[in-house]
Amino acid sequence: MSETSPPQPGAIGNIAAVWGIVGVCMLLLSALLRLAPVAWDALTGPLTGGQWAFTVGFAVFMAYGEGYRGFQKAFSPRVIARARWLRHRPSPARVLLAPMFCMGLFHATAKRMKVSWSITSMVVLLIVSVGQLPAPWRGLVDAGVVLGLTWGLLAILGWGVWTLRGGPLPVPPDVPDNASLKTGLATVD
Repeated sequence: MSETSPPQPGAIGNIAAVWGIVGVCMLLLSALLRLAPVAWDALTGPLTGGQWAFTVGFAVFMAYGEGYRGFQKAFSPRVIARARWLRHRPSPARVLLAPMFCMGLFHATAKRMKVSWSITSMVVLLIVSVGQLPAPWRGLVDAGVVLGLTWGLLAILGWGVWTLRGGPLPVPPDVPDNASLKTGLATVD
């Protein structure tokens, strides 16, 4: 086996990879299920022209910023890249905490961990802040967030299918020991 060849995956590695992806998807789905009713209530209530303009503008902003740029181009393919890396290199902690591993919250490069923890912290602060908004504004913001989260969930599933069909990923797994792999596992299954 060459230095860049990953070990062959076993049952534990396969379980860990699936658990990592499913766990991240469950986290996104949980947020969607909590936010969608609040958004729906706001959107079905009487809104002013300014509130509709805000809703449309914020939805476009969230679709592009969170959905396309955040999820489709970065977070979602990285979740799949890290799950694929984990599939070949499970450890007890990485298997147990596979969703957190796939989100880049541990066993990641220093830069990846800073970015992942910063984004997670920022999301928590935004959740708390938006929760303080009065109706219907909270629901209007949540409508944009629901759009972005839906895009993100679909992007994870899309990148997963793409990868299963042999497609390369545009991002590396950002693990500390991938220096010899150059492009992460872009060509390794």
